[in-house]
Amino acid sequence: MKRSEPETVTVGAMSQDGRGIAAIGGKKVFVPGALRGETVRILRRRRHRHFDEAELLDVLEPSPQRVVPRCAVYGVCGGCSLQHLPVADQRALKQDALADTLARIGGVAPRRWLPPVYDEAGEWHYRRRARLAVKDVPGKGRVLVGFRERHTPYVTEMLRCEVLAAPLDALPGPLSELVGRLSIRRRVPQIEAAVADNGTELVFRVLDPPSPADEAELIDFARAHGVRIALQPGGPDSVRPLYPLAAEPLYYELPQWDLRLRFGATDFVQVNGPVNARMVAAALELLDPGPGDRVLDLYCGIGNFSLPLARRSRSVLGIEGEARMVARARENAAAHGLDHAEFKVADLAAVDGREPWLARGFERVLLDPARSGAAAVVPHLARTGATRIVYVSCHPATLARDARVLTGGGYALEAAGIVDMFPHTAHVEAIALFVKV
Repeated sequence: MKRSEPETVTVGAMSQDGRGIAAIGGKKVFVPGALRGETVRILRRRRHRHFDEAELLDVLEPSPQRVVPRCAVYGVCGGCSLQHLPVADQRALKQDALADTLARIGGVAPRRWLPPVYDEAGEWHYRRRARLAVKDVPGKGRVLVGFRERHTPYVTEMLRCEVLAAPLDALPGPLSELVGRLSIRRRVPQIEAAVADNGTELVFRVLDPPSPADEAELIDFARAHGVRIALQPGGPDSVRPLYPLAAEPLYYELPQWDLRLRFGATDFVQVNGPVNARMVAAALELLDPGPGDRVLDLYCGIGNFSLPLARRSRSVLGIEGEARMVARARENAAAHGLDHAEFKVADLAAVDGREPWLARGFERVLLDPARSGAAAVVPHLARTGATRIVYVSCHPATLARDARVLTGGGYALEAAGIVDMFPHTAHVEAIALFVKV
């Protein structure tokens, strides 16, 4: 890479992920934190054949859209990328990104657009799950706990986080001091955190066993901050509680369906509780199951959609690749007496169309895959006989790819819209309804 010097440029456009785009010598330069129409000073950090990536140094002529970010380390921390833009404009940007991606990759457009799913009061302090990086930095004389920096692999030096749910929002600083007092301070690479309706749990990844003095420090911290602490010396199954040794399992509630879902601190759950409840409601409204309908829930996790669906349908079959999550879903169903909700373990990335459960017959299908989408599954969904399919997506590109398959296989894209699960980030979640034609 050539040695870069600061440059003054005018931002002419915005990318789908919220970065400003400046044209320099016929080459696009992407500038995180810059808005259309602004004059900014930048430093090119990475050069590529067709485009470059730059760091925003100063805003010389700001856009009327620009707002003051709340976070003290915004621009350094890589956790958020849109705090300089009003949240309504963030949602408009995400809506445009979804529409463009569906058209460009999928060659489709919905017959109607759904209103955005979001929490009016949840712009800040919404994130109930996080993986915090930990790094002992002798040059700074302290341990850093937080998210990675935007332009480097280093851990951001931060004392609090404005998007983490309480009490986690105020803990990066105290956690930094805590780990700094441990004899294994260099052997703690991360802390997984979960904020449930009934408590907060911190899972310390430990590469060496903590000493008795270390355990005493951790227990004192747990008592002082009202949190639970667990240790993870190996894989997810190695997690063991440190304090308290016995406690009620973590849970979150979906009051609309009189449900309480238990989960583990390292389990996948949707990070934004209020938006998750609204998303589940939107999915059920679109799917519209009746009391006589059989429903297939793919990538079902701990039962986030399955159990509300079981409240409204004849039967639900949930399929999930992780046995640990399936066990949790079965426990949650049993706790509510939902014996018509069945759960199976299956590798949904290896579906070939011969699976017996595909031929059981379903009136409704819901799927909520990971970022990689559902490429192996969607070619076979017509075999189920479902007349309505709801696809919940955390990556518009794979949704668009799979939409092309569904619309080529007898379904129409009836409706689609964004779910603003992650305010102040460029992450776009979406929900789409496909109907049999």
